[in-house]
Amino acid sequence: MRVNITMQCVETGERLYITTKNKRNNPERLELKKYSQKLRRKSLFKEVK
Repeated sequence: MRVNITMQCVETGERLYITTKNKRNNPERLELKKYSQKLRRKSLFKEVK
C-alpha cells in the first residue's frame, strides 16, 4: 500500500524530496516543512504526482 511521492516547494516550485506514504492511512496530500536550498530556510513542501 505504500507509494512513492515527490515533494514540491510552494514558494520556489523546485522538486527536491522523494518520500513514501501509506495511501490507506493518509488518502489526502501530504504537506511538510522541509529545508529549501534556494531559500536557505525551511518552507512548506506539498505532495505532487
